[in-house]
Amino acid sequence: MRQLPYFCRGEVVKGFGRGSRQLGVPTANFSEQVVESFPSDISTGIYYGWACVGNGDVHKMVLSIGWNPFYKNTKKSVETHIIHTFKEDFYGEILSIAIIGYIRPEKNFDSLEALISAIQEDIEEAKRQLDLPEHRKLKEDNFFHPPGGKIVNNH
Repeated sequence: MRQLPYFCRGEVVKGFGRGSRQLGVPTANFSEQVVESFPSDISTGIYYGWACVGNGDVHKMVLSIGWNPFYKNTKKSVETHIIHTFKEDFYGEILSIAIIGYIRPEKNFDSLEALISAIQEDIEEAKRQLDLPEHRKLKEDNFFHPPGGKIVNNH
């Protein structure tokens, strides 16, 4: 597996609308173009890291890369759940992420409840990992707030 951290940014697009509605866990989705540009040596699964919308604050996040077996997706997706409550949607904004570590492989679930339970556990694990000093320092990386303040979308 690729060495982490991996830094990426791209526009937030409308996803399937399931994250908020069915799971209670809103996600920000990258476009197919961004997903296709992900290095192939970042395997599918659940990751943790840092995320920033536009020039906003940097927050903890959990990221799913893959096919979402529970929903039998036909296209690979990269979905970021930012561990923060936003007042409104941010479609069209630039999302910057730093993938710091791996939590678990992608897997199927017997029920929606089991999936929701696993997601909640992933969120708790992400919070624990990101509180470690070696991970917390990446929150301050210039990638999120470059000197001069201009974020350039690389897609």
